[in-house]
Amino acid sequence: MTRGSAMALRHFLDINSLSPQVLRSIIDVAHEMKRVGKEPPQKFRPEGIERNVLVMIFEKPSTRTRISFDVAMRQLGGLTIVLNRSDLQLGRGESVSDTAKVLSRYADAVMLRANAHTTLVELAENSTVPVINGLTDKSHPCQIIADIMTFEESHGPINGQKIAWVGDGNNVAVSWIHAAAAFDFELSIACPGQMRPGKEVIDWLGNANASVTITDDPKSAVCGADCVVTDTWISMGDTDEGYRKQVLGPYAVDSDLMRSAADGAVFMHCLPAYRGHEVSSEVIDGPQSVVFDEAENRLHAQKAILCWCFGGIT
Repeated sequence: MTRGSAMALRHFLDINSLSPQVLRSIIDVAHEMKRVGKEPPQKFRPEGIERNVLVMIFEKPSTRTRISFDVAMRQLGGLTIVLNRSDLQLGRGESVSDTAKVLSRYADAVMLRANAHTTLVELAENSTVPVINGLTDKSHPCQIIADIMTFEESHGPINGQKIAWVGDGNNVAVSWIHAAAAFDFELSIACPGQMRPGKEVIDWLGNANASVTITDDPKSAVCGADCVVTDTWISMGDTDEGYRKQVLGPYAVDSDLMRSAADGAVFMHCLPAYRGHEVSSEVIDGPQSVVFDEAENRLHAQKAILCWCFGGIT
């Protein structure tokens, strides 16, 4: 989509901000993107994509998000600009709203990896081009698109199946909660009481039609699960490393815990991973692990997300 298009502006901010039909279309296109490789199907390539520029802003370091979006935009035929916060006047006090208005005059879409979700929201509210959530402190929707895609490669459609989350009830866990409502699967979360998902998502869950349970018992959560998911215990910005390791110690995913899952269950982790902490080497490097398929699928998911934002997917 270019500036001046009559099509409604398409931001990709959160799983729960989009309809299940739109999310399903994005994942289906991501599957097709992977099947065809580096030459995306012409039917999904937005008109004029070769003139479109994606600006990517990183307030936090990134490997998978940065590279997958950059390569995705290039494979679609477009252009990219990568910026850190310190590269912008934003880092010297210029307002987010002014930044959004300026970027809208230059770029055709903006992807932001932000410290605070409020920054993302303000950017989107003041932008006249699509804004994509590349991760905030509250959610990580791009990751969930790739995760569902990865799960479906081995297990078929995710609806009706059981996913277990073990560890910190963080931003990725929140996006899994949103996805449980959109895709009608069972989600069982095991985390310490003090690290449960925040009040905002719990209140949202109370009004959502979703099969989500939250417990402090990892084995109960994992019992019969078709997929076990975890994440690093120490996220960027955390300053209480010793405390977090102590509290989350019982939530490490090891072979014993995986035996509680269903036959054929897969293990996922959005990476980076710290073997010997949130997951044992024998699990993440073992036959049930699909973490590198998951990482690869970020590329195909980003292509599909960009195509939707630019109007290539109806």
